Amino acid sequence: MIESTRFGEYGGCFVPETLMGALEELESGFRTIVPSSEFQAEMNYYLHEYAGRMTPLTYCRNVSRDLGCRVYLKREDLLHSGAHKLNNALGQALLAKLMGKSRLIAETGAGQHGVATAIAGAALGMRVEVYMGEEDISRQALNVTRMRMLGATVIPVKSGSRTLKDAINEALRDWVANVRETHYLIGSVVGPHPFPTLVRDFQTVIGRETRAQILEKEGRLPDAIVACVGGGSNAIGMFTPFLRDRTALFGAEAGGEGLEGKHGATLCGGKPGVLHGTYSYLIQDAFGQILESHSVSAGLDYPGVGPEHSYLKDNGRVTYRAVTDKEAIDSFLYLSRKEGIIPALESAHAVSLAREISPGMEKDDILVINLSGRGDKDVAHVAAFAGECL
Repeated sequence: MIESTRFGEYGGCFVPETLMGALEELESGFRTIVPSSEFQAEMNYYLHEYAGRMTPLTYCRNVSRDLGCRVYLKREDLLHSGAHKLNNALGQALLAKLMGKSRLIAETGAGQHGVATAIAGAALGMRVEVYMGEEDISRQALNVTRMRMLGATVIPVKSGSRTLKDAINEALRDWVANVRETHYLIGSVVGPHPFPTLVRDFQTVIGRETRAQILEKEGRLPDAIVACVGGGSNAIGMFTPFLRDRTALFGAEAGGEGLEGKHGATLCGGKPGVLHGTYSYLIQDAFGQILESHSVSAGLDYPGVGPEHSYLKDNGRVTYRAVTDKEAIDSFLYLSRKEGIIPALESAHAVSLAREISPGMEKDDILVINLSGRGDKDVAHVAAFAGECL
């Protein structure tokens, strides 16, 4: 039986009975296969020899001068595939293969998780099919092409808002019908247990590396860390190794058009409920119906969030704030022009929040921003959105 499915009151397994066997099988594999020497040796090869870990912790001279504190970027944008998503995709794909699965399915919004799953499938010799909303396909054409070049089949989702939420719905339906040979490779710390724990554990490599790197460079831990939060995998991967320390932790949500308008700021503007098999904060109406989310960033355009983030919000360990589309675009251009580093639109939300909190920091304070991905995929979208600024 699956145990310890909750983070405080959040989490759980709210799924059809037809999926419980698959979840219990996954839980068993997570507890027995992942700690094995065979898995660890293979994972070490794929992360370090293949994917390019460890990623740099870059001191930003120009931004540090501008913001008045010591600013570092954790460079997940330099990982093979261009984002943190590959850490989890390689881990889950390897686990699935050792469990005897031959097919991977995934959902994707910005396309980075779809690309990462396609890469993992190609590397491990597994068939890959990716569900992606039509709206996201239109604004992330580069990543759609990359997935197809890597051998994955991209399945357009035409229902609902045609974004990430609907892609997850379709992937879950597929998994119910094909559990014997298929593993659903969820891309964030959402969904039923054990996914929030499984994905978190594969992503904590980000925070573990950051901790070792900052101690080597500065001889002490950061005063503050900022990461963007959609489903929340890059953030929880960064935050977890620092939860017992005094480092202030900040999560940047998608404020969209503002909390009074359309947005994707689940923790700042939502309330608890059940979506995609887990109990967490959601964007919903007074009757519990899920509302359509909005963000200029496809990867943050989701009306839910990982249950552990909900727990960390309620207990006050992490501070979550909303960043609007306009603020994110401005910070996308800010980092590009200050440091010659083009961030993903998701990561630009974290850059914006770092700029917001920096006036409260001293000259020698250390501020780390998790640059969860690179912005190649977003260049055309930003140009269309903010052409007058270019």
